[in-house]
Amino acid sequence: MTTDESWKSIAQTDLGILLGKWRPLSGGDFAQSYTATVIAREAGAANNPALAAGTQVFIKTHATPPPNHFSTEAQGLQWLAQTNTVRVPEVLGVSDEAPYLAIAWVEEAPGAQTTPDGEAEFGRQLAAMHRFACNSFGREDERSTGSLGLPNAPFDNWPDFYASQRLLPLARIAAERQALSAKTISTIESLAAHLDQWVSPTVNPSHLHGDLWAGNRLVDTNGHSWIIDPASHGGHREFDLAMMRLFGGFGDTCFSAYNEMFPLDENWQERIALHQLAPLIVHAIKFGHAYVGPIEDALAGYGF
Repeated sequence: MTTDESWKSIAQTDLGILLGKWRPLSGGDFAQSYTATVIAREAGAANNPALAAGTQVFIKTHATPPPNHFSTEAQGLQWLAQTNTVRVPEVLGVSDEAPYLAIAWVEEAPGAQTTPDGEAEFGRQLAAMHRFACNSFGREDERSTGSLGLPNAPFDNWPDFYASQRLLPLARIAAERQALSAKTISTIESLAAHLDQWVSPTVNPSHLHGDLWAGNRLVDTNGHSWIIDPASHGGHREFDLAMMRLFGGFGDTCFSAYNEMFPLDENWQERIALHQLAPLIVHAIKFGHAYVGPIEDALAGYGF
């Protein structure tokens, strides 16, 4: 947690408001998050309902974030919001110099449980987001995403992007931090060289959240789903779906509604473990040995 709280004053100046009732929030493995209440709005400040007196704001910071970390996250939220599909909280303010990101508060339902109707709605919205036109795999600005700073150079096909921008960089980081054995690292590298055996190079890029586990979905008091904390880039839509299945939290109704809206290839489930490899390696690097077995099992499933 940062001890320099000058970002709080800078955030309030940027937003043209006075914040009070600061309360730290739990959850997340990187940034320190807070909720704060708008006490007053300065004269001449933008008349944004999300910043009206009495409303809550979600705001987070980090003592030493990677370069452009919060502005990249803000751009990712706005990029997804531009599809006008899945609900995304409004970006209220952001700075990399005095590191913070402020977004509109989403009031979560008790227990954050969705209904079958809510699951189906989210499945359809996610399908619409994935169908929205996307120019390339990766990011046109080439900004890295996530706390490990993974690269996002633009590519015209998914096998090359997934190999060079995800599996190989992660293998290198895992080797540097001794998170995986030399044998497993070599196996990942071998798989990365043969991705076109399982993934077509002609698949179209989709707008991806990039880290779509259940903790990055909020369910509001009306049962609607919102997505937060993206690692956004253009990619294979199956990557988001594989992440959703890795740790659970999304019901069968969600996937069925998605498939009705944007039918998946018949053999898409054969690639679930392939697309789960990247997040599994991330977790092995960050959280330890418990993820080594699942990585080795996934590799074995593809003959490596």
